[in-house]
Amino acid sequence: MNHFITSEQLKAQLGKVVIFDCRFNLMNKTLGSEQYRAGHIPGAYFLDLEKDLSSEVQTHGGRHPLPDVESLSRKLRAAGVNQLSTIVVYDDSRMGYAAHAWWLLRYFGHQQVLILDGGFTGWTTAGNAIDRREPAIKSGNFKANLQQDWTLNRADIVHAGSALTLIDSRESKRYRGEEEPVDPIAGHIPGALNYFWQDATTEQGFIKSDEAQHQRWADLTGHDNLVVYCGSGVTACVNLLSLEMCGIKAKLYPGSWSDWCSYLPK
Repeated sequence: MNHFITSEQLKAQLGKVVIFDCRFNLMNKTLGSEQYRAGHIPGAYFLDLEKDLSSEVQTHGGRHPLPDVESLSRKLRAAGVNQLSTIVVYDDSRMGYAAHAWWLLRYFGHQQVLILDGGFTGWTTAGNAIDRREPAIKSGNFKANLQQDWTLNRADIVHAGSALTLIDSRESKRYRGEEEPVDPIAGHIPGALNYFWQDATTEQGFIKSDEAQHQRWADLTGHDNLVVYCGSGVTACVNLLSLEMCGIKAKLYPGSWSDWCSYLPK
């Protein structure tokens, strides 16, 4: 199954697909919406990582808990999403936020989701038009059908123990606990293996070849019960995308390290 659309293909599909701009910056949380207002792919709606694609942060559960079902469903319907709509998502962060939206929409039961290969930068570099206007509110009929078996929580992981293969998607320095720019405690979940999420894409934000994806996961051949995490369940979705390209099933730990470390003594 193809999970990507090129800028050229998208240009030919404008007006026929529902487009979501997912740009975001963890260190400047209003930057994505500012960039959207400055110019976006024509017809694109904006999905904010923290306002639309996450629910309220609690003591536990991580920095980006899964969104409220009805709130996101309402947002999707307002963008005209119907059960048969094809959705295209994009960012400018090597798919770090677009892949999260791709996973989340499929988790909500909508399987026809494509990621713009090369993202917004690829679109503009190819000379395509941008727009500053926000598209009109529509009335879609989207209804969520959660894929409940796609996730595990901390209790599930503790209970399963060594029966799981945990994949930490963060940069190696964070995995090793040498630095932690976001969460209060550094380190990783005991037994986790480190596969940095950015290794799935080029520096220009294009997905690497199927062959390159298979090579990434060659050492995991024969491993069952894969669970992927990162800092807060967002960029881990790039690894889930990469695994999906290889036909390898894996689950997401949405709370990820930010949830796990919330149970550790400070």
